[in-house]
Amino acid sequence: MNASGRDYYETLGVSREASQEEIKAAYRKAALKYHPDRNPGNKEAEEKFKAASEAYSVLGDRERRAQYDRFGTTGDMNGNIPWDSGLFDDFADLLGGLFGFGDFFGGGRRASRRPQRGADLRYDVHLSLEEALTGKEETLSIPKDEPCPDCRGTGSRNGQNLTCPACGGRGNVAFRQGFFTVSRTCPQCRGAGEIVGDPCRTCNGSGRTHTTTTLKVKIPAGVDTDSRLRIAGEGEAGERGGPPGDLYLFINVGEHEFFSRSGDHLHCTVPITVPQAVLGTEIVVNTLEGKEEHLKVPAGTEHGQEFKIGGRGMPRVGRSGRGDLYVAVRIATPKKLSKEEKELYQRLHDMEKDSVENGGFFKKVLQKLAEGK
Repeated sequence: MNASGRDYYETLGVSREASQEEIKAAYRKAALKYHPDRNPGNKEAEEKFKAASEAYSVLGDRERRAQYDRFGTTGDMNGNIPWDSGLFDDFADLLGGLFGFGDFFGGGRRASRRPQRGADLRYDVHLSLEEALTGKEETLSIPKDEPCPDCRGTGSRNGQNLTCPACGGRGNVAFRQGFFTVSRTCPQCRGAGEIVGDPCRTCNGSGRTHTTTTLKVKIPAGVDTDSRLRIAGEGEAGERGGPPGDLYLFINVGEHEFFSRSGDHLHCTVPITVPQAVLGTEIVVNTLEGKEEHLKVPAGTEHGQEFKIGGRGMPRVGRSGRGDLYVAVRIATPKKLSKEEKELYQRLHDMEKDSVENGGFFKKVLQKLAEGK
């Protein structure tokens, strides 16, 4: 039997064949139900929560569970959890966000003093569609923290550090949360366990200075809105000699008055006259780069019909070639007509009317529609 005399499986309400996920789910359910924060002043609920936590500390660890299954005990007889068991991460995942628990339970674990990577930075770049077509070299002014040049990022004038008085060098400070002792990163040394003994006067011991860096970057041709470019090592300086973060450029391409974009393809609309649509014609289309393309419009073209000019779209980023340009025609109805033009349109109207009445093409079409063919 274990020290408490409890059957851990019975405590969590699971069978001895339960999977680790089932055990974790059972503990989470019990923790949510009996946690002291949800049952203030309820001693029975507190005891059940303690019992569930003790059971999970054993059954949630495969090795301790195997020992318990074989011998009915874990050897330590008190439910203490080894720091390297990984269960503290489970407790934090299960309860940390719900009840404000810290990084780990019970205190005593020293925070990492390893170098910390610097933060990534974001810079928004706005381009016109023409600039996106050709690419652009952009000069950026990036405000960020850099390693202090006087102390070389150490924060100290003499390179010596002192034990942090707030945490005694542990890197974390403990406080009570319900019946648990919860440990958080020390706010004074930020987990390092040490503070700067003789602070650098330039950076006041932080090891970093705020500056503005000028950087030239080449934005490739063909980028689109929401494209991201990563520039390695141009982010914030790291802490305790850690590597810098990265700089990410977020691209926004503005709208164009004549062309619209769909992926690597461009679209535009050009007007043609009624006679051009009926008889066919050849029109000149200006591309985005300012070149002229001759486009043949066949006789009988309808309003909104689209034609493709290959290879006149946007460059494909990271690939060869370009998209296409799609030209839609808009049949422009004349607003003002001369006397002669009115007479010509009237003659055309009369000819179409006679064609229908005398069994012409339009009359045949109408007859077929009436017959449902």
